[in-house]
Amino acid sequence: MTHTRIKDLLNSTDFGKEFIAKGWIRTFRNNQFLAINDGSCLGNLQVVIGINVFDEKTIKKLHTGASVAVKGVLIESQGKGQRVELKASELEVLGESDPDKFPLQPKKHSLEFLREIAHLRFRTNTFNAIFKVRNALAFAVHQFFNERGFVYIHTPIITGSDAEGAGEMFQVTNLDLDNLPRNEAGQIDYKEDFFGKATNLTVSGQLEGELAAMALGNIYTFGPTFRAENSNTTRHLAEFWMIEPEMAFYDIHDNMDLAEELMKYVIRVALDRCPEEIEFLRNRQLEEDKQKPQAERSEMDLVAKLQFILENDFERVTYTDAVEILKRSKPNQKKQFKYLIDDWGVDLQSEHERYLVEKHFKKPVILIDYPADIKAFYMRQNEVDEHGRRTVAAMDILFPGIGEIVGGSQREERYDVLTQRMAEMNIPSKEMDWFLDTRRFGTAPHAGFGLGFERLVLFVTGMGNIRDVIPFPRYPNNAEF
Repeated sequence: MTHTRIKDLLNSTDFGKEFIAKGWIRTFRNNQFLAINDGSCLGNLQVVIGINVFDEKTIKKLHTGASVAVKGVLIESQGKGQRVELKASELEVLGESDPDKFPLQPKKHSLEFLREIAHLRFRTNTFNAIFKVRNALAFAVHQFFNERGFVYIHTPIITGSDAEGAGEMFQVTNLDLDNLPRNEAGQIDYKEDFFGKATNLTVSGQLEGELAAMALGNIYTFGPTFRAENSNTTRHLAEFWMIEPEMAFYDIHDNMDLAEELMKYVIRVALDRCPEEIEFLRNRQLEEDKQKPQAERSEMDLVAKLQFILENDFERVTYTDAVEILKRSKPNQKKQFKYLIDDWGVDLQSEHERYLVEKHFKKPVILIDYPADIKAFYMRQNEVDEHGRRTVAAMDILFPGIGEIVGGSQREERYDVLTQRMAEMNIPSKEMDWFLDTRRFGTAPHAGFGLGFERLVLFVTGMGNIRDVIPFPRYPNNAEF
C-alpha cells in the first residue's frame, strides 16, 4: 500500500477508508495529537493516537523534526482547526530527531537565524511557500517562451569576456596558486592555465545569446550568473539566475511589448498555481508591517501589488521626461530624496524609480532612451537630440516597492558605430572579434533584455531580502552548504 500525499488527504472525503501518510512531525500534543507535514502543502495532517495503543518506547521518539509513517482510517475531525484527521492503527518512526539539538522548534524564528541553517529552513511554512512560488515562476518562464516558439539556449558559464564591462568577475583557474607561472615581464602566464587564457564565471549569457538569435530568430537563456561585487545589500547576490531573451528583427518597441507580456504572464501563473502560498506570504507581510513605523509599511498588500501589475498597461516614458518630472517633484524640491536630481545624465536610484511608479504615474513604468554614458557599449545609439545629448535605445521596467526589475535594449547592429563605441569604452575589439562577426555578416536589427530571476521571486513573494528567495545564497564571506 503506497502512501498518500497530505495535500490529497486534507482534500479527501473518503471517510472510513484506510490510508498511509508519511511526513515530518511539526508538533506532538497531549501524547495524543501528532501534526505531520510532508511538504506537499502548507497544512499539517492531524494524526490521532489512541491512549495505550502504541508502546511507550515509540511514543518517546515522537519529537519535532522526526519522520514517521502512519497507517490509519480517515475520519471527520471533531476538533477545531482541521476538517479531517487520521486515526492511527500503525505507527513507525523512520528517522528520529533529538529535541535538545534540532534547531527548528515550533515557534517563530527570525529570517537571519534561518539563513544560518539554510539546509533546514525548507521545513518551515515560509520557505515551503517561497520555493513553491519560485518553482511555479521558473516553469512559467519556460512555458511562456515555449508557447511563442523561442529556442532555449545554454550559454557558457565559463567565459573569456566581460559582457557588462564592469570587471566584477570571479576568476576561474587551475593554476597552482602557491607557485604561479610567470612570463618574462613577471606577469602571470595564463598560457599555462587550463584554457590557455584568463577566464571568468559569466555575468551574462547575452553576448552568446545574440550569436544564436542571428541564426535561430528568437532565443532565450535561463541560467546561473555570477558577480564578484562586494555588496551586502538586501538586493545583491554573488550567484543568481538570469533570464535573457534575444530576438532578431525586433526593435525597442517590440522588446518592450514582449517584456511586459512576460511579466504579466508569469505573475498570473504564480497567482493561479500558488494561491495558498501567496495568501500565506500576504498574511506574513501584513504581520511584519505591523511591527514597522507607518512610513515603512507597504502601501499595497502582496495580492494587491501583483494585481496592480496585471491590471495596468505599463507607462512608457523617456528618461529625459522622467528627469523633468523628478526635478519638479515635491520630494526633490523639499530635499527629501537621498539623491537629489539636479541635471540630465544622472543614473536614477531606486527612490526615483519608485516615485515614478508609486506616486506619479501610479502604474508600472518602462523608462526608455537613457544617456549613452551610463549604459553598456552594445546598446543602439539614437540620433543626437537638439541639445547635443547622446542617448541609447535602452529600456528599464520599474515596479512598485522594488524599482528596476527588467533591463534591456535594442542592440547596436551597425558595425562602424559599435566599433567606435567599443574604442571609446576601451573594450578590446580583437578579443571580441567573434561578437563583431554578427555585424560583419548579415547584420540585422535585434533586441533583448535581462530579468534577474531572484528579483522576480522577491517581488512575487513580497520578501524583503534576496537571500531568502534562493535556496543557498552566496554573498561576501558566505558560501555555506
